[in-house]
Amino acid sequence: MASSIFRPLLNCRRHLPGLLNNAVNLNISLNQKQSLIRYSSTYKAALLHEYGQNLILEDMTRNILKSNEVRVAVHSCGVNASDRLMVENLYDHPVKRPFVPGFEVCGEVLEVGSDVKTVVTGTRVIGLNKVALGGFAEECVLDENDVFMVDHAVCFDAGAALADCYSTALLALNRRAQIKEGDTVLITAAAGGLGLAAVDLASSVYRAKVIGVCGTEGKADLVRQKGAWAALKYNEKHVLQKVKEVTDGKGVDVVFDAVGGDVFNTALDCVAHEGKVVVAGFASRVVPHIETSRLLPKAISIMGLSLTRYHESDFAVYRQAVEDVIELHEMKLINPHICARFKLDETDKAFDFIKERRSMGKVVLEMD
Repeated sequence: MASSIFRPLLNCRRHLPGLLNNAVNLNISLNQKQSLIRYSSTYKAALLHEYGQNLILEDMTRNILKSNEVRVAVHSCGVNASDRLMVENLYDHPVKRPFVPGFEVCGEVLEVGSDVKTVVTGTRVIGLNKVALGGFAEECVLDENDVFMVDHAVCFDAGAALADCYSTALLALNRRAQIKEGDTVLITAAAGGLGLAAVDLASSVYRAKVIGVCGTEGKADLVRQKGAWAALKYNEKHVLQKVKEVTDGKGVDVVFDAVGGDVFNTALDCVAHEGKVVVAGFASRVVPHIETSRLLPKAISIMGLSLTRYHESDFAVYRQAVEDVIELHEMKLINPHICARFKLDETDKAFDFIKERRSMGKVVLEMD
C-alpha cells in the first residue's frame, strides 16, 4: 500500500499495544484498571425506531463484552450519506429497526474483552463499525479487528472523519488505478467526503495533477485549496474543455468517479489512451449503463471497489489501507476537511445539512 514508503519510520508504533499491555499487567492492579472504566450502567444513544423519522435520544443499557470486543468511549462520530440512507430506508440493504446509526468513530478504550491483545484501556482509537453500527452514542462496542490505534496528537474529530473515505480513496488510487507521480487525475464529486479525500491523496501524497469537478463554484474553491490543479462546477462542455486544456488534448490518466449518471459519461469521454476509470460510488443514485464499445478505441479499463467488500473478502488489504491512512495523517501528509459539527441531540440537523447538499468534506457529531 501507499505508506510502505514511509513505514520504516513508524513501524515501532505497531508494537506499542504489547508494550502497553505488559506495563498495565505489571504496574496497574485490576481495581485500578477498572477505575478507568465509566461504571454507569447506561449511556446516551440516538436511536431510530421508524424509517424516515427523527432519531430519539435514549438511555441504553450497557452489555457485557464478548472476549474479542472493545468498548469505546465515543468522542466524535462521522456522519455519512449512507447513514441518512439507512435512516430513510433507501440503503442497498435495509437495516433492522430499532438501530443506532453511525459506523465511523474516534474515542478512547474503556474496556477490552479477555482475548483482546492490540489495544488497552485508555488507548485512543478509530473504529469502523460497518456491520454493527452504533456510533451515534456515548459508547460503542466493536470487534477488535475493527479498532485502530492512533496517536494522542490526532484530534477526535479528525479521527472520526479519516478512515472510511481516505481508505476507500487510497485503495482506488493506489491498488486499483496504480497512480504514479505526474499522472493527471479527474475526480468527480470532488468536494464531498470521498472526493476530497481522493483530491488530498492524489495531490499531496502522489503528486498527481488533479482536476476536480463539483457542484458549485464555492466548492471548487475548497477543492483548489486541497491541492487540485484545477477545479470547476460541473458542466459537460466546460469539463471536456478544461481536461483538453490541462492535458494538451491527451486526456486524463485516471478518473475517480463517485457520482455516476451523466457525470460518469462525461468523465468517460475525458480518458486518455489506456486510461483507467475507478468507480467508487453513485452519489447521483443513477447507475450508468455503459456501451462497452466505448472502451475499445482508447483501450480504457473500468474497475470498481467497495471498502466493505474488502473487509469481507480481503481483510488484510482492508486493515492495511486503514492503517496506512492513519500513518499518512500522523505524518501530516493528509488531513480531512470538516465543514460542520453537531451535538448528539442534533442528528436531524446533521442529516438535513447533508441532504441539502451544504456539506463539503465531512460532517461530525461530537459527544462532549
